Amino acid sequence: MMHRFSEAYFKRWFAKTRRKPLVLRGARQVGKSTLVRRFALKNHLPLHEINLERHMGMDDTFKTLDMDQIIRELEGVIGANVRKGGVLFLDEIQATPHALQSLRYFYEERPNLPVIAAGSLLEFTLSDHPFSMPVGRIEYHHLGPMSFKEFLHALDPELERHISAHTLDKDIPGSVHEKLKIRQREYLFTGGMPEAVLAYKETGSLTEVSEVHRSISETYQDDFSKYARHRELALMQRVFTSIPRMLGKKVKYSNIAREQRSKETKAVIELLTKARVCHAVCHSHCSGVPLYADINEKSYKLLFMDVGLANHICGNDWITIQSFVESELVNEGAMAEQFVGQHLIHMRNEAPRLCYWLREGKTANAEVDYVLSRGNLILPIEVKAGKSGSLKYLQQFALQKNATLTARFDLNMPSIQDVRHTTITPNGRAVAAFRLLSLPLYMVEELPRLVDRLRQRGDAGVGERT
Repeated sequence: MMHRFSEAYFKRWFAKTRRKPLVLRGARQVGKSTLVRRFALKNHLPLHEINLERHMGMDDTFKTLDMDQIIRELEGVIGANVRKGGVLFLDEIQATPHALQSLRYFYEERPNLPVIAAGSLLEFTLSDHPFSMPVGRIEYHHLGPMSFKEFLHALDPELERHISAHTLDKDIPGSVHEKLKIRQREYLFTGGMPEAVLAYKETGSLTEVSEVHRSISETYQDDFSKYARHRELALMQRVFTSIPRMLGKKVKYSNIAREQRSKETKAVIELLTKARVCHAVCHSHCSGVPLYADINEKSYKLLFMDVGLANHICGNDWITIQSFVESELVNEGAMAEQFVGQHLIHMRNEAPRLCYWLREGKTANAEVDYVLSRGNLILPIEVKAGKSGSLKYLQQFALQKNATLTARFDLNMPSIQDVRHTTITPNGRAVAAFRLLSLPLYMVEELPRLVDRLRQRGDAGVGERT
């Protein structure tokens, strides 16, 4: 079992005096169950685990909302007294929907019993049942694939410490920078699905990793029957394999299935989004915070759940990925954008959401890959696969939205610099002046920390937007 940074979150949750049942959400096979088991093992806590997919008949028991009866039935199945200590773990809770409703009464009537629930398809369960989640009486934790730093922690912990300790006041040693670029390339191939990372750690075999990807991909497609009608299955499989091939592009339904009605393709994408197989990145006008209050839901890109699986579906083998920097492959930049987006979308403990900015013109479009907010600071982000690239779109965004700080991910060393650009507008000359935070791709997880450091010392530009 490999270390996950969410273990620290679990420890804080367990130590709370008014601890609520914890609902762990995320796609299948991102390591939810393993994380709970590792937490219990490391903290010497008895784990009372029940997989509710194997005991779906218990839904009638949960429906009673009688806590004495519920606990008696659980103890009968588990074969242990759950009231004597330890953690009660209700895995695959979506299989018995009324267990979700009963979490309220675990909180109100059994507050001393630590309860963790995990499920992969909770959105489907909630949409099919009239009851609402017990708001205010449960706590959510969202889990995605292993991040690049978690990958490093498993394979090369010393390199991970270089990233976590970095400040913009001193350079990263050149030798370390080169090693991190190599490891980031390995992550592009391996991705963050825990089984794939473990296979690479234990065997060092890229062939073994490919076999894991094939197995996971097939398992996901087998799962489609759980949340799709028969006539949707073929379309769902087509969408599943199409998403990795259109990363970084505005979604056009006709490019996925020309013979299908747009309404049907859209519905399938929404199903896969609910299952967290993919994530919609919506265009925001970025006129203020919160960014998501200003979106155009009809204009969006899609991220796949994991860059390693995306490369597998696209047929990109290790030789292809090694050549990304030197080649001019169409999906070179798209995989870098997927890598960064995959990390940005899981940075905060909330339902995955991410925005981008698009200005559509008569002759050419302007697009900024991602836009985040930190406090009242709006931060546009560009992603480059190599060492060079234009700042044209960041300059246009800064000019139109008065952005004082921008960010770019590429393969260069970390840096912070002042940019001043003059452009001709219909109203005459205009100047865009902003700070550019440039970070190597492998430092994507440090973006919030470094941006907040700049904000704290008043170095985030000419002044945060108000």
